[in-house]
Amino acid sequence: MEEKEKKDIFESVWSFLASVKLAIGVFIIIALSSIIGTIVEQQAEPAKNIALLAKFFGDSAAPSVYNVFAKLGFMDMYRSWWFVSFLIIFSINLIVCTIDKFPKTWRLVKNPLRPLPENVLKTLPVKKEVKFKTHLNIAKDEFVNILNSSRYKFLESKEENSVQLYSQKGKYARFGFYIVHVSIILILVGAIIGARFGFTGFLNLPEGQVSDMAFSQDGKTIPLEFSVRCNWYDTKYYEGTDTPMKFQSELTVIDNGSEVMKKIIEVNSPLKYKGITFFQSSYGMVPNAVGTFVLDITPNGGQSTKVQLRPGGSFEVPGTGIRGTVVNFSPALTQDRNTGALTTYSDNMVNPGVAIQFSIPGMQPFTGWVLKRYPETGALPGGHSVKFADYQGVEYTGLQVSKDPGVIFIYIGSILMAIGLYVAFFISHKKIWINLAHESQGGKGPVRVTVGGNTSRNRLAFEKEIEHILSKASEAIEGRSKK
Repeated sequence: MEEKEKKDIFESVWSFLASVKLAIGVFIIIALSSIIGTIVEQQAEPAKNIALLAKFFGDSAAPSVYNVFAKLGFMDMYRSWWFVSFLIIFSINLIVCTIDKFPKTWRLVKNPLRPLPENVLKTLPVKKEVKFKTHLNIAKDEFVNILNSSRYKFLESKEENSVQLYSQKGKYARFGFYIVHVSIILILVGAIIGARFGFTGFLNLPEGQVSDMAFSQDGKTIPLEFSVRCNWYDTKYYEGTDTPMKFQSELTVIDNGSEVMKKIIEVNSPLKYKGITFFQSSYGMVPNAVGTFVLDITPNGGQSTKVQLRPGGSFEVPGTGIRGTVVNFSPALTQDRNTGALTTYSDNMVNPGVAIQFSIPGMQPFTGWVLKRYPETGALPGGHSVKFADYQGVEYTGLQVSKDPGVIFIYIGSILMAIGLYVAFFISHKKIWINLAHESQGGKGPVRVTVGGNTSRNRLAFEKEIEHILSKASEAIEGRSKK
């Protein structure tokens, strides 16, 4: 009696976990909560999400709604215990459902196809009947040829005055949904692993500096177990505009004191090392930073020389007696159209310019602005030139630093899902029986051909396939009868 009760409890739990209702319910909860998790910015500053919620609930209610959402874990939802728990329940449901249904499907696939009586063929969903004035063997030969050309591996059953050909294709398509189940489980496992053992952080790394850690949204340090250095940062703009075309950084990875990797990263070209990915996400100026000016000095007809100067530094154009001194800098220089005054209109290096005081033999000293994006501004009398190449050490590259050890499961799961969906929805399990018999006893009279079949999906296409087989067989049989 006790064993019976235990068995009933086990069966009840098993049935509950294999329930389609459970799958639908959990899936709806995951979907609805994911919508909220997509709208609110995860791990963001409270002010950002309060401003976002104010658009939906108004300024007065937004802080209260934020507090409710924050207590429920929606601000870091994908790492919350309850969201991960629903993913685990959904995975268990799929596993139990698969274990519960798979043996039945396996038996259906492994059971051999058997011949059917002619009267049963006429009850199948797809059925046709035609007659040919020919001999049974001729009709059989032509149907065998058509089945072979249609890639049906057929079996044959003979009786005294009849023969039946029967075959099936795509029987393994029944496993398509199980492949989809496995793919979903892999994706969920990858998501759980990524949420529990991965991280997403940020690092604003000034040019020339090294860091062995990143930072989470709440300011906590994330050790990297190696160091990364920003060699330089640069922004390219569309010609004649201040719209960034691309921004990029050169990073060097230093592991155990050795430089092991160097790469120029862009928005869609990150650097990956030891499972950690560095994405180019932002940029900016380091507050109160004093950098190094890089100038290309070229005398008329001579070789270009690169010089590096601190503010106030001087240089000489070789062989000309021309001297220059860096006296000012603007990250974004423009000229007022009304007053003609030069002004700075941005804190970022949108249109950087360096003011140089020139001393040229035979001329009064003067100060000119040389703009980085407009090299022609560095032309000097006599065909000499000064080019503003860079101002190093004053910008930082904004990096998103992430690690997701579960991503390999997600990749494999995604590939399996594509395969499973293709098998499940585009491959049909088709069965066909072709019975051939003389209408009269003793092998006399026309040959009556009865075709029956069924398919798991796309019945219309299957009917056209059977009509094609009958049409080709008719042409071949009539052709042999005329000879």
